Amino acid sequence: MSVPSWARWAAEGAPRDFTLGVEEEIMLLDPAGWSLAQEIDRVLPALEPELGAHVTAETHKSALELRSGVHGSVAGVAAELQDLRGALDAQLRTLGLRTAASGTHPFAVWQETRVSTGPRYQRVYDSMRELARREPTFALHVHVGVASPDAAIQLMNRMRGHVPLLLALSANSPFWQGRDTGLASARTPLFQAFPRVGIPRAFRDYADWVEAVDVLLRCEAFDEPTFLWWDVRPQPRFGTVEVRILDVQSTVAETVGLTALVQCIARLELMEPYMAREVLDAPELLEENRFIAARDGMDARLLDPVSERLVPARLQLDHLLEACLPHAQALGCADELASVRSLAEGTGAARQLELSRGREGLPGLVSAMAALFTSDAVPGPEGEPAPEDVGLHATAG
Repeated sequence: MSVPSWARWAAEGAPRDFTLGVEEEIMLLDPAGWSLAQEIDRVLPALEPELGAHVTAETHKSALELRSGVHGSVAGVAAELQDLRGALDAQLRTLGLRTAASGTHPFAVWQETRVSTGPRYQRVYDSMRELARREPTFALHVHVGVASPDAAIQLMNRMRGHVPLLLALSANSPFWQGRDTGLASARTPLFQAFPRVGIPRAFRDYADWVEAVDVLLRCEAFDEPTFLWWDVRPQPRFGTVEVRILDVQSTVAETVGLTALVQCIARLELMEPYMAREVLDAPELLEENRFIAARDGMDARLLDPVSERLVPARLQLDHLLEACLPHAQALGCADELASVRSLAEGTGAARQLELSRGREGLPGLVSAMAALFTSDAVPGPEGEPAPEDVGLHATAG
């Protein structure tokens, strides 16, 4: 198949199935009051080169992206993320700054938001106008290598059915503009204000996807395919399928558990398709479940067209983990996959709500999340940090 240069599949013919890469969108913080710090222009040139190679700007000046390399195993991702978070935290402290990971900053307001000055982000502002100045949101993106572009489209089509449960499990943004929104993931509807987001339609094959995207490029709807911000999308230049629906996680352990789950789902769906056709063929149901997951997190009861019942998200997860276990064993990530059960019992959103009830309120919550940023502990069953990681009154070092 002849394809445009942007659509050439990087991994075609190479043994790259199920390799991993992770991108975490991280907030910059002023520890004096734990508000967002609009400091990316000062931070980037100050980072040591080894760390700077893994850090890029984001749409807003109070955010950065921390990127892992390519790994063959979840264990490799875990070790590198722990090192990168530790190095970032240490270097930011020398600049009088701190950092934390949450789907939204709990009390940021749009009036304080500044758009980054890079050409890409100025194009975003030119396209989105004042929508680009809404409060920043912070996601976790997991890339899974797929050697064949047609297999990547098959995986994207099937991964669509897993979007609601992955969102429920990763929910880590209950606050917006200083208010408890009643949502587990306020990030999801906030980001929905942008165009070209949400669950994509199914595509027949790679040629169908390329033509759908290329006609938008030819019509100059946007500059490049990465301006399609779907919940799951192919990334031809990396040879990956990128899962983008996840809220960023406050600890490395949570990120690692979700990464293991995404990798196992990818192998499951490509080797022995799991998701029911009735789910994949019902876009309205997928969108409704996506909203329910954003609202209720792991307390959600999701629509099941097979049984025509509402099924608890935790029960759906139990069945999925059972199906994923042989694949986790083959991939060498059974322990990391098992940690997902702890996350299901106490998501980041649940932990944030608990910590916000402390004496210092939302600033104390942000302080606690800054302390959790370099933790390698798995949160407890109620979503609380492990005892040695409790840091409600942490201050800048």
